[in-house]
Amino acid sequence: MPKTISRDELKQKIDRKDDFLLVETLPATAYHHNHLPGAINLPPDSVTTIAAQLLPDKSADIVVYCASPT
Repeated sequence: MPKTISRDELKQKIDRKDDFLLVETLPATAYHHNHLPGAINLPPDSVTTIAAQLLPDKSADIVVYCASPT
């Protein structure tokens, strides 16, 4: 079951240099404009074609983020 973490919890994971994959699920243009350090891009229109290639370890700790109005 996916777990939601707060922005503060994500910052702590980044600051501690935890072993996890950070995935941004915005279109490539948004990713290239600005993204969190270390994030990889998995655009919504490419999930079915490249997700397995980008995220081959099914047991990996993966944090996914996207745009939010707040």
